[in-house]
Amino acid sequence: MNRVRVLLGQRARRDGAQVALWAGGAGLLAFAAYAGVDGTYGSEGDRTSLLAAALANPVILLFRGLPSGTAPGAFIVFLIFPWLALLAAFMSTFLAVRHTRGDEEAGRAELVAATPAGRTLPIVTTVVHGILANALLAALIAGALIAVGLDASGAALAGVAAGAVGVVFLGVGLLAAPLVRSSRAANSASVWTVLVTFVLAGTGNALGTPSDDLTRMESSWVTWLSPFGWGENTRAFDADQWGPVYLCLFVGLALAAIAVALASVRDLGSSFLGERRGRAEGSALLSHPVGLVWRLTRGALLGWAIGGFLVGVLSTSLASIVAEVGATNPAVEDVLRQIAGQGSIAQGTVTTFFTMIGVFAACVAVQTVCRARQEEAHGTAEPLLSAPVHRVRWLAGYLAVALLGITAVIGAGVLGAAAGIAGGDGDASLMRTVVITGVGQVAAASVFLVVTALLFVVAPRLTIPAGWTLVLVAMVLGLFGPLFQFPEWLVHVSPIAVTPLVDGEDVDLRGLWWLLVATAAGATASLALMRRRELAPAG
Repeated sequence: MNRVRVLLGQRARRDGAQVALWAGGAGLLAFAAYAGVDGTYGSEGDRTSLLAAALANPVILLFRGLPSGTAPGAFIVFLIFPWLALLAAFMSTFLAVRHTRGDEEAGRAELVAATPAGRTLPIVTTVVHGILANALLAALIAGALIAVGLDASGAALAGVAAGAVGVVFLGVGLLAAPLVRSSRAANSASVWTVLVTFVLAGTGNALGTPSDDLTRMESSWVTWLSPFGWGENTRAFDADQWGPVYLCLFVGLALAAIAVALASVRDLGSSFLGERRGRAEGSALLSHPVGLVWRLTRGALLGWAIGGFLVGVLSTSLASIVAEVGATNPAVEDVLRQIAGQGSIAQGTVTTFFTMIGVFAACVAVQTVCRARQEEAHGTAEPLLSAPVHRVRWLAGYLAVALLGITAVIGAGVLGAAAGIAGGDGDASLMRTVVITGVGQVAAASVFLVVTALLFVVAPRLTIPAGWTLVLVAMVLGLFGPLFQFPEWLVHVSPIAVTPLVDGEDVDLRGLWWLLVATAAGATASLALMRRRELAPAG
C-alpha cells in the first residue's frame, strides 16, 4: 500500500496542473451551459423548436447528444454532454499513455521496475490515478450543475456518466501503449479511437427513432457501439438510467486488466505489434530538415485534412436547413447573428462550421510543434543538430510544415464546402463566405502556431500541456461563447472568433491585421530566441 501511495504522489505532482485544467474546464463548461441555455433558450417553446429541428434533420445530431425532453437539465445534457465526455476521454488517454509507454521511453519505467514495485504495480497505480482524475471531473461537473439549481440526482448522473466514459478511454490508452512501439503511436491510436467513436455515437443518434412530439430520440443499435453513446443513454434529468454507467466502468476496468496482464509478459520497450520495415535507402526528401518533418507528421496532417473536408461538406449542405430553423426559432437566429454579424443565417452557419475547422487547423499547428518537443525529449533531435543543421533552421522546418498543414486543413474544408454545394444543389454564392472565412481561419491558426513555438523556445517543458490548453480554451470561447452568452470581449480573446466576417455584401476584417501582426512577431521572436537556446531533456 505504501508503494502505491508513493507512486500516486509522484503522478499527482506530474499531472496536477493538467488534470486540474481538464477537469476544471469540464466543470466551467457545464456551469456556462446553464447560463447560456437560460438566456438563449429560456422558454420551453424555444427548446421544443430546436429539438424538433434537430430530430427533423438528424445530421445535426452528429455534434450533439441524445434528445431526452425539454426540461432545462435534459436540454443542457443534450447540448454539451458529448463535449464533456470528450474532455474526459482525451484527459484519460493522454494520462494513460504518459505513465506507461511515455515513462518507458524516458527511462523511468525501467528504474521503477528495478524497485520492489516491479512492472505491474505502476500500471495498477496509473489505473487508480486515472479513476481518481475522472472522479474529480465528474464531481466538478455535478457540482456546477447543482450550483445553478438543477436536480442533484440528475446532476450527479451527468457528471458520473462523463467520468465513466473517461474510464473507458483510460483503458483504451492503457491497452494501446503495449501494442505499439512509441508513445506517439499510442496517442495517435487512442485519439483516433476517441474521434471515431464520437462520430459513431452521433451517427447512431441520427439513425434513431424520434418520438411523436419530436422532443426525444431512441438511439439506434449503432449508438451502442460507442462509449459516448452509452453515456448519452443514461438520460440524465429524464429517465436517470445508471445501467450504461456500469457498462462503461466494466469495459474500462476490463481493458485495464488486460493491459496489466500484458505488462507481465512483455519486455520493457517492446511492443506486440511490430513496426513496418523501412526502406533500405531513404528518399532524397530526408536530406533536408523540412523533408524530415514532413515524413514524421504527414499521417497526422492527412487525418486532420480529412476531418476538415467532412466538416466543410456539412457547412454548406446544412446551411439551408439551419436557415429554416432560424426562421422559426428566434433564439437560434440570435446566436447565429452573434457569430455572423449582419450576414444571413446561411452565412452564419458557414462561419460556425469553419470556426470548427479553424480549431482543427490549430490542432495541426500545436501537434506539429509538440512533435519537435517530443523529438528533443526523446533524444532524437540531438544527433540531428550535431550535423550541419542549425537549430534555427531545424525549428523553421517545423514552422513551415505546420503552416502547410494549416493551409491543407482549411483548403480541404473549402473543397468540402464546394462539394456540399455541388452535391445538394446549394447556394453557390456561399462560396464567397467560405473562402473569406477560410482565409481568416488560416491567420487564426497561425497565431496558435507561433505561440506554441514561443513556448517551445522559452519554456520547453510547458509546450505540450500549455499548447493544447490554449486550443481547448479557444475552442470553448469560439464555439460555445455566443451560445452561452459570454461577454463579447471574452469571446474575442479566442483568435478563431475574431477572423473576418461576411456581412451581407460587405466584409468586416475585424481582428485580421492583429492576427497577422501577432503571427509575424511570434515567428520572428521564436526563431531569434532559438539561436541561443540549449536542448532541454525530458522532465
